[in-house]
Amino acid sequence: MRRGERRDAGGPRPESPVPAGKASLEEPPDVPSAGRATGPGAGRRSTESEVYDDGTNTFFWRAHTLTVLFILTCTLGYVTLLEETPQDTAYNTKRGIVASILVFLCFGVTQAKDGPFSRPHPAYWRFWLCVSVVYELFLIFILFQTVQDGRQFLKYVDPKLGVPLPERHYGGNCLIYDPDNETDPFHNVWDKLDGFVPAHFLGWYLKTLMIRDWWMCMIISVMFEFLEYSLEHQLPNFSECWWDHWIMDVLVCNGLGIYCGMKTLEWLSLKTYKWQGLWNIPTYKGKMKRIAFQFTPYSWVRFEWKPASSLRRWLAVCGIILVFLLAELNTFYLKFVLWMPPEHYLVLLRLVFFVNVGGVAMREIYDFMDDPKPHKKLGPQAWLVAAITATELLIVVKYDPHTLTLSLPFYISQCWTLGSVLVLTWTVWRFFLRDITLRYKETRRQKQQSKDDQGSAVGNGDQHPLGLDEDLLEPGVAEGEGPPTPN
Repeated sequence: MRRGERRDAGGPRPESPVPAGKASLEEPPDVPSAGRATGPGAGRRSTESEVYDDGTNTFFWRAHTLTVLFILTCTLGYVTLLEETPQDTAYNTKRGIVASILVFLCFGVTQAKDGPFSRPHPAYWRFWLCVSVVYELFLIFILFQTVQDGRQFLKYVDPKLGVPLPERHYGGNCLIYDPDNETDPFHNVWDKLDGFVPAHFLGWYLKTLMIRDWWMCMIISVMFEFLEYSLEHQLPNFSECWWDHWIMDVLVCNGLGIYCGMKTLEWLSLKTYKWQGLWNIPTYKGKMKRIAFQFTPYSWVRFEWKPASSLRRWLAVCGIILVFLLAELNTFYLKFVLWMPPEHYLVLLRLVFFVNVGGVAMREIYDFMDDPKPHKKLGPQAWLVAAITATELLIVVKYDPHTLTLSLPFYISQCWTLGSVLVLTWTVWRFFLRDITLRYKETRRQKQQSKDDQGSAVGNGDQHPLGLDEDLLEPGVAEGEGPPTPN
């Protein structure tokens, strides 16, 4: 059976394998919009794959709100009644904060609204939505502290933090082959091959799965290298060799990650989405394959951003690129202003966080742009990602305004000014001057066609009455011989 429309709020569809309130991964809006076909397949967009599901509803998909509440209550009762409270105020404060966060996560996982994704389980994506709320609240708390207190507060998370750390300098000797070093002339290349090389590849592979567009990925990749060139006077970490920028980053790590991501997208778009219950599959091989496919999407939607189709979509795509670049820059600037070493586990946790919430946010943004309904709102995950990115930027601005206000070199500012003027000029031409020109040409064409139609009508009118009069007159009169003489 085909599953092409979102279930109603009142309960699951008869063919749905999940209980009421569980949203499928790639489902269109509830009401078919104007211009869409009706009948079979009407609720499915042209870029959305067809899904076949046998409707199996197992224990795995059922809501467990009472079970979670019972376990949570028993845990709190055990801590309250059977454990002796320590006399360490700092320890009790940490423990109370962690317990409060865990209770909030339990509530959110069981009661929060489902997002657009449902694999491996909707509770997984509800968990990351609640983590987004917790992270945003943590950032706001840091934002309202003094610079010294905010940095020292991180000592409660890790006692090793709160100490200024020197940034690693990636520039220096940029010779690919160093003849002065006889033992290892390629030592500069080996020095750059650290743990961040596979991280770059994996990061861009996952970003491609989020954005689902080759051009947007390449633009973001190249623009970030230009940003590193432009801001290396602020952060020494951005100072890299030219071949590190364009060969190792853009071509090798980023380019290979984007290529593998596009191949994965091609496989996902061609894949047959036919789902069976695990116990309905007779063979063990089929069961193992079904378990593995549980970690793949329930269905697939191909993103068609079409930035040049309208001014609204063009501005939206530019905003998406800007937020992506800003989130990338925040990674480096937050480490700099909060005195956090690059290899610290908090840096890795932040990247893991954005990997999990980024895909949901991009899907919600695409649905927001693609939904023709007039009364629509941005999804909660996309809203939180935008708020988190803005809050991180505000923390950077507050904690180290001196670094951010270091003026750009003159040639760098000229390049960015020229690029901004070119983008603005193209925008004005494409969405204003071009449309005005096309409308003017169309108006002239319609006027010329109207004149031609009127001219042909007048020409036909000049000939038709003459023929009519000649037919009415007698033959002699018609020939100009005058009236006939009576006998």
